[in-house]
Amino acid sequence: MSKVMMNVKLLEMSQNAISLIYVACRQCYSEKFAGDVFLDATVDFKKQEEFVKSIVASGHMSPLEHVKFSFAIQGVSRALTHQLVRHRIASFSQQSQRYVKEKDFDFIIPPSIERNSQAKNEFEKLMTAIQQSYTKLLELLGQDNISGETANQDVRFVLPQAAETKIVVTMNCRELLHFFQHRCCSRAQWEIRQLANKMLEICCKELPAVFSEAGAKCETLKYCPEGEKFCCGKYPLKAKNEI
Repeated sequence: MSKVMMNVKLLEMSQNAISLIYVACRQCYSEKFAGDVFLDATVDFKKQEEFVKSIVASGHMSPLEHVKFSFAIQGVSRALTHQLVRHRIASFSQQSQRYVKEKDFDFIIPPSIERNSQAKNEFEKLMTAIQQSYTKLLELLGQDNISGETANQDVRFVLPQAAETKIVVTMNCRELLHFFQHRCCSRAQWEIRQLANKMLEICCKELPAVFSEAGAKCETLKYCPEGEKFCCGKYPLKAKNEI
């Protein structure tokens, strides 16, 4: 058992992403067949990229749905993935506690507990106690000839939300922009905000035409929509005469 760190890796993204978004959008307004436009080598890539930037700036988001990113994520808690799977326009494949025995589970420690030595000690003691109880329960069920996934699926009830998990996540560009708007905000829970920022960093590197201006809502709006009570101060509140 040990504390683990978050790791995010891009597994795959749509090939020819800029061209794909470009022809998808052009198909909406052109008599030409997108299949021919896509193969037209005379269309300058830089021109396509500038066109995609203008699409994003204009808010014409449906063409972005044709391009997707797949991420492998590890070193995150079950508390995080319970939030993550609420983003419904996405695909998830998560490590199962039914089929994978948690014989020596790793865990995530919240920063507020990490900073307090007594709290950290209490937290780690609890993780150890849970692991011992988990192992003991498996042994007891084994005495009743209950083992494997049958035992795992019942004994996992004692596992904490802090238990580390691994997950593969696929989202299209439009959903990623929506995800970043909500989860990069300072109001988002710290762990999923950390994940969102890591994913955004990868997306900006791989597809800047779409993601260079992405982030929390305020990054696009240039004002805070959260209201005075929740504003972090990075951007001003919306002026009353603009409401």
